[in-house]
Amino acid sequence: MTEKNEVQVIIDGKVLTMSGFESNEYLQKVANYINDMIVEYYKADSFKHAGKDIQHRLIEINIADELFKARDKVEKLTEELKIKENELYDMKHDVINKEMALGDLKEAKKKTEEQLQEAAKKIVALETQLKSKK
Repeated sequence: MTEKNEVQVIIDGKVLTMSGFESNEYLQKVANYINDMIVEYYKADSFKHAGKDIQHRLIEINIADELFKARDKVEKLTEELKIKENELYDMKHDVINKEMALGDLKEAKKKTEEQLQEAAKKIVALETQLKSKK
């Protein structure tokens, strides 16, 4: 099992210690994401004038919203992947069937060509017999 990492990060101007089993780079990336979100929200006057508690709730709500949308997207993509995998399986099955049918046709062609050669030999032999009887 990996060991727990701790990293000092700055979120909204405050130094915090984040810890987790992820890498320090990942934990810093999470902090940067939150800071980027805060910067984006501060562009709206209504956010700037709201109390810190309301600001935090708005950010939490929006992060949850992004999470649910991402989960929905993953679910849809997973379903699409299953459908595509089934289609691919069916296509592979069709290719195998067609390859087998092609093999059967090649074998039938070979036999037909052999029969044609035998028939041509018989025709030559019969023509020779016919000429010799004349």
